[in-house]
Formats: sequence, structure tokens, C-alpha cells
Amino acid sequence: MTITEIPDGFARHFRQSPLTDPWEPIYSKRTPDAVIIGLRLAAPHTNSRGLAHGGLITSLADNAMGLSCGVKLGDGSRLVTASLSIDFIGPAQIGQWLQVETEVIKAGRTLCFAQCFVTVDGVRCARANATFSVVKQKE
Repeated sequence: MTITEIPDGFARHFRQSPLTDPWEPIYSKRTPDAVIIGLRLAAPHTNSRGLAHGGLITSLADNAMGLSCGVKLGDGSRLVTASLSIDFIGPAQIGQWLQVETEVIKAGRTLCFAQCFVTVDGVRCARANATFSVVKQKE
């Protein structure tokens, strides 16, 4: 795979936000149980050392886990992050494919628990876990 190729099954991410606009293009792939997020690392994604910024990785992990909890709940529930922790395991560099894969641990009526691994070119660079509050729809 060259540094411009996007892995099979990925399309432009369906959920843009003002925070992630400078990081585009961001890609995602839906599975029956999750939303996988990926991007090809470039200069706007890096810190002063030229490595993927921890804030970028954390934000993408938060996004992937929250969207995956929404997939598991399946009823159009809205979620807000209640807690999130992340461990950085290794570096990620310009040109590498960064991917966030989530496992929903438990999806309940009021809380959803998830964990994810972040990889670069298939090698783990971070792991995260989060708890999301399920926001009740206004009647």
C-alpha cells in the first residue's frame, strides 16, 4: 500500500465537526458492531516532533467509541463522553495509516462502556477506554 492509498471498505467519514475539519480527509467503515475510523497521517496531524499528536489520537478514539456505542444501542440515542482514558504505546508518523477499532463492552439504558485500539500500519500505538452517558431524547 502506498502512502496515498486508503484500505478497502473505507469511505469519507460521515460525521464531520469543526474540531476535525482541519484533519480531513478522515475515513470510516461501518461494521454490524462498530464504526472504525482511519486517516492517512499528514503534517496537520502532528506535534512539534513530527509525530501524530496525542490530542488527535484521543479525539479520534473518543469519536470512534461514541459512534460505536450508538451502533450497539441502535435506537438513535445521543451520547456524551463521561470519562475517557488513553495510553500511548508507540509513535505514529506522517504517511502511516492510523486506524481506531472499537469494542463495545456494555451498552445500557444510561451508560455505555467501550474500549479501542489505535494502530498505525497494523501496529498498536495506543489503547483507550471510555464511558458514555446516554442522553434521553426530549419528549
